[in-house]
Amino acid sequence: MSEDFCAVSDSVAQIYLAPPIRRLREQLAVALRAAAMHGLAEGVCNHFSVALPQDGDKFLLNPRGLMWQEIQADDILLVDGNGEKLVGRHSVEPSAMFIHAAMHRVARKQVVLHSHAPFATTLSLTEQCALDTTLSQNAMRFHGRISSDPLFNGLALDHAEGQRIAGATQGADVVFLANHGVIVCGDRLDYAYDDLYYLERACQLEVQARAMGVPTRSVNVELVAITAAQLQGERLQSELFFQALERTVK
Repeated sequence: MSEDFCAVSDSVAQIYLAPPIRRLREQLAVALRAAAMHGLAEGVCNHFSVALPQDGDKFLLNPRGLMWQEIQADDILLVDGNGEKLVGRHSVEPSAMFIHAAMHRVARKQVVLHSHAPFATTLSLTEQCALDTTLSQNAMRFHGRISSDPLFNGLALDHAEGQRIAGATQGADVVFLANHGVIVCGDRLDYAYDDLYYLERACQLEVQARAMGVPTRSVNVELVAITAAQLQGERLQSELFFQALERTVK
């Protein structure tokens, strides 16, 4: 990996190669390959990032130009708080630089998963620009955790647009970006990936139910809130799911 470290200070290289960061790079690569397997990828677009545990001004990011299913730990970039590459053999995709840098710096999110997953993106095309959390059990886990950015403002190709998107999170874990896609955030990669996976499943169920042309059946909000709390208390499931992905995703 010597070509990755040209013009990199010893301290930055040591950060990138430290065993805990190596482990985090491996897990991020697994999440990307799993997302490809689960149909959440789109070409060589979209990005996952994780802030370093002891240094939130630096984060790990998948590079430009690689399919998610081919990404390995050594492909993961180390990026600074402005989205500029510190270490890596590949380049940073511009919209990733601006969106993820702002999400980490402004919204103070530890894990940021941005996807054009088909069913979540479908709901971003609707007037509600969100998931109805009163429908499926899968949807209920996101009750009270969703915000929407109702303004489509073109590609995120400058820091101002990244900051505008970050501001639209309003502290939420899930942000539907109008006419664009979705961002899922979390404090842990395994929890955030679990949320991204089940968000897409919930969106799929809603899209399919509404396409049937018959009335949907909502659950009363009080029971939805109780169920949401129950699901948030079942985070061992998220850990076990990600461990299973680490064992099985190639």
